[in-house]
Amino acid sequence: MKAISRGLASGFTLLELMVTLAVLAILVGIAVPSLSDATLASKLKASANDLVAGVAMGRSEAIKRNAVTSMCVSSDGSSCGSGGWDQGWIIISGSTVLDKHPAAPTGFKVSSSVTKIDFQPTGVGNTQASITVCRSAPSAGAQERVVNVSATGRAYVSKTATGSCS
Repeated sequence: MKAISRGLASGFTLLELMVTLAVLAILVGIAVPSLSDATLASKLKASANDLVAGVAMGRSEAIKRNAVTSMCVSSDGSSCGSGGWDQGWIIISGSTVLDKHPAAPTGFKVSSSVTKIDFQPTGVGNTQASITVCRSAPSAGAQERVVNVSATGRAYVSKTATGSCS
């Protein structure tokens, strides 16, 4: 009598595929919010660091030029204006614009009680300021960064979670 040989079946069953997809969906559901928070933290940090770099540049240019240099709100990139820091800012000495910074990314707010920070040629006696960077849309985030500028013209960033962006 002749033996019938069967080939080994290869592949996945429908049940194995469904279990794999269910596990993958759970992992993605856990990872997406964490990735979103990490992306937000990175964008906030970048915006705050841009402000710190601007403060350092304004102070060093004031000392180098031996003239008052200002970092101020500017919507047109050529003169100091009014409004919020989120519309953009410049560093200016006299009538010479030394640096321009574009508007904040969409959905981010950069606010302060001052619209202009002056740097003295001596490096001290500068405008003290506090500038807050936060997400305002699509929903206000709990994370924010606060850039503090001291009377000596030095800036540092603090991380807060007050969620007061509005």
